[in-house]
Amino acid sequence: MSLTSRSDQHALFSQFALVADALAHCHRLSLLELLAQGERRVEVLAGFLGISIASTSQHLQKLKRAGLVVDRPVGRQRLYRLSGNQVASLVLALEKVAETSLASVEKLVGEQIRSRDVEPPIRAAELRALIEREPVVLLDVRPAEEYLAGHLPGALHLPWERLRHEPPTWPADSMIVVYCRGPYCFLALEALQALHRQGYRVRRLEDGVPEWRRLGFPVEEDARGVA
Repeated sequence: MSLTSRSDQHALFSQFALVADALAHCHRLSLLELLAQGERRVEVLAGFLGISIASTSQHLQKLKRAGLVVDRPVGRQRLYRLSGNQVASLVLALEKVAETSLASVEKLVGEQIRSRDVEPPIRAAELRALIEREPVVLLDVRPAEEYLAGHLPGALHLPWERLRHEPPTWPADSMIVVYCRGPYCFLALEALQALHRQGYRVRRLEDGVPEWRRLGFPVEEDARGVA
């Protein structure tokens, strides 16, 4: 290998490292998960994370420099979004590698997520086939702005906060599939257990809307979903 080619490779891998460095913080990974659901203002993102607007802005700027997020002006504010679907795929791949490679992550997932499933979670392709065979109630428990920004076709919106105080009254034999942001979202787990205690047949969709969309399945959207 010539010195020039080594230098070129070093320069290339240095750019790859910028992306890896941008991912190396729990708040930035959380931001990418939130932005995978739709555009957000920095104030809304800060509220979700429970940190200051200034800190959230700094994290967003690092993600932007790495090419993972972009923004656009809306009046006096700016809306942030992922730079492309491949970013959500990257984050999911990172999570899956961590789950299979780190015993500590595998243990946490097993204790905090898998153990709370009343039945094995269902994947997107399996859900599509199930919908064709029998009536299914699709239940989206994310916040309203995420539901409006994009949801599974025909899905009902019942955020976890409402579900806790307003139990649904569907027929007892209803088959319910509940989903939120993806495989590591606790909102769907809380909803699943609440509905199971009420006697419903209920399963959790392991995938989120970004995964559903990447498979080429239809998504219903509403421009009012912009926060």
